[in-house]
Amino acid sequence: MIRSAYVHVPFCQHRCGYCNFTLLAGRLDLANAFLDALERELRQRLSAPWPVETLFIGGGTPTYLPLPQLRRLLDLLSHWLPVCSGGEFTVEANPSDCTRDVLQLLRHAGVNRLSVGGQSFSAHKLRMLERTHAPEELAHALELARTFFANVSLDLIFAAPGESTEDWRADLEAAIGCGVQHLSTYGLTIERGAAFYGRMLRGDLAEVADETQLEMYQTAIETMTDPGWEHYEISSFAQPGYVCRHNHVYWSGDFWWGFGPGAAGFLPSTEPRSTCVGYRQVNHRSTLMYLRKCLGDQDPMDEREAIHLEQWLRERLVFGLRRISGVDLAQLQPHWTEPVEALFEPHLSRFVAQGWLSRQGSRVQLTPAGLVISDSLWPDLLAPSRAASRD
Repeated sequence: MIRSAYVHVPFCQHRCGYCNFTLLAGRLDLANAFLDALERELRQRLSAPWPVETLFIGGGTPTYLPLPQLRRLLDLLSHWLPVCSGGEFTVEANPSDCTRDVLQLLRHAGVNRLSVGGQSFSAHKLRMLERTHAPEELAHALELARTFFANVSLDLIFAAPGESTEDWRADLEAAIGCGVQHLSTYGLTIERGAAFYGRMLRGDLAEVADETQLEMYQTAIETMTDPGWEHYEISSFAQPGYVCRHNHVYWSGDFWWGFGPGAAGFLPSTEPRSTCVGYRQVNHRSTLMYLRKCLGDQDPMDEREAIHLEQWLRERLVFGLRRISGVDLAQLQPHWTEPVEALFEPHLSRFVAQGWLSRQGSRVQLTPAGLVISDSLWPDLLAPSRAASRD
């Protein structure tokens, strides 16, 4: 049963130099067409209202929409994807959009978790990242957000070109002092499609050394856990009781809807007696193509991949290992006819021997050493084994 949904709103005031997400900078002239297209996609996919336990509206910047269009978006989702009582309803926002009118509208629509893309409290770093807000604006936005929401999350970026570990520590300490309940920390990655990528190729921009990035990551863990925050996922910290429930859907291998341009979803297979668990599908990343497809009463899906049982189990291990609590292999065993840990050998035993994973009974977790190199472990654990027996 699908109990979660992600909705992508592709509008932003400005495309930052590191961003390669699906979005249109400016172009609010297309907002009504997008809402028309989204309504058609919701109607086509759902047919009837579909209650969910977690709903996440991301982007882009959903709150960049003018108030009338933001209200229409929230009304659409209230009808088609009503959030169950006790559910989690998250909306992403930029500091400059956190006005009293916007926050009041969000709360009135049932939003109970605000995720603010602040990225830094340093004026120099914000300019380098090509962010359009000032540190004072971020501080004010968070202060105002706390008057409307009991659950406020903040995103911060580390390893910006020229940043030192002490600069990063100052950002973390500012985050602790601003009263938010959740913090996500992301090392800056410069990928193809972002403006920074071209600058890096030309030699105009240098990435922070790997050793410094490692030191910054460890600094985040120490700085956040010392005052009692829970480091519950590789990149995320929360005060007790404020972990992001929506992200657990991804890490647990559960199903979710994805709506909007570039949105990904994971839908269950309806084929009886099949080893196919579900289908991962992605909508067209081009917003203009998404609009043409939806407004022409065509399916906006661009990619569809069948996820069979072995791949699903491998992904459940890898995604689950993002959680500090790790994965209980006993929960995977009922889905496989042979010992499920054999799927991950010899890599599982090798990573334990090298001190990157720990095992206590059937539970597998990343060690502190494994946390900092986790991305290098995933390919081996995801690779299919020819000797593996399919159920």
